[in-house]
Amino acid sequence: MGPLAGLKFYKEDCMFGKKMIKRGGLTAGLIASLLIVLGAVAMASVPKGSVAVVNGVAISQKDFNRALTQLERRFVQAGKKLEGKQLENVKGNILETLIDRELLYQKSQKDGIKISKGEVDKQIEGLKKQFPEKGSFEKALKSVGLTQSELETQIKRQLAVKKMIDKEIAPTVKISDKEAKAFYDSHEKIFKRPEEVRASHILIKVGPKATKKEVATARKKIEAAQKRLKKGEKFAKVAKEVSEGPSAKNGGDLGFFRRGQMVKPFEDAAFGMKVGQVSGIVRTRFGFHIIKVTGKKPASMVAFAKVEDKIKAYLKQKKIQDEVQAMLKSLRKHAKIERAFSVPKK
Repeated sequence: MGPLAGLKFYKEDCMFGKKMIKRGGLTAGLIASLLIVLGAVAMASVPKGSVAVVNGVAISQKDFNRALTQLERRFVQAGKKLEGKQLENVKGNILETLIDRELLYQKSQKDGIKISKGEVDKQIEGLKKQFPEKGSFEKALKSVGLTQSELETQIKRQLAVKKMIDKEIAPTVKISDKEAKAFYDSHEKIFKRPEEVRASHILIKVGPKATKKEVATARKKIEAAQKRLKKGEKFAKVAKEVSEGPSAKNGGDLGFFRRGQMVKPFEDAAFGMKVGQVSGIVRTRFGFHIIKVTGKKPASMVAFAKVEDKIKAYLKQKKIQDEVQAMLKSLRKHAKIERAFSVPKK
């Protein structure tokens, strides 16, 4: 039964009620009471504190709330807020994802997949290494509403599902050379390397809101550096001595960059010059620059041989995901799934 089931039944009941009212068979008050009772009966199969029951196994409200809270935090970090219809749709997606996870775990257990304590401990240790400061791991667990025991359970379930997929699905998925080449040929933009320029610069800082006096002082400094270059001094030497940018210690070297990685006036100047050429004074929001182009790489395609293995790995993973979805479709078809709520689709 899909996520619209409850809403559908409610709508049908309302339609039935309207017909009976027209016939004089039921009063509006009795219809309303009947709908409330029917709703209570439909929800009774999902125990309190749960959001769904999958083949007799309850999915807890706590797990649902934890997933929702984590997602809401991501939206907040991105400067957004989940609300209204979007929030309801997200809740529906979370519920269905939790149901999918339960179905896959049940399948793994039915197939006899076992996960040892050692396998779980290894994963836990790997996680702890990401939190070197004392107490930071425990603090991180608390922030996402997990106990150590709950984390171990989650990891055990995830490993069981992964092992099942690796054992039953992955070996059956093969990617031919022809498929990989076809993907390469049809996704030229992915494998195209844009033109790149390597440049060094001398920077005298002056902000966009600088006073006339500050601008004049900065211009005198950059003009003095320009005179030194015209007299034949090495660009790197002058950059090390007078440049106010972080690249000064490297003689002003910025390495290779492509369009879009530098502010536009700087970029336009660099890409419009030949190797070995030194620019005039260029102003950006950071200040005054003198730029020297030291290298160029023309636009090119990454050779198929260099990316063939990565393409095959990507296509294999995609096929595995498709097979998992097919498995879930079959599991859902034969499963008994009861939900505590239904959310309209987008």
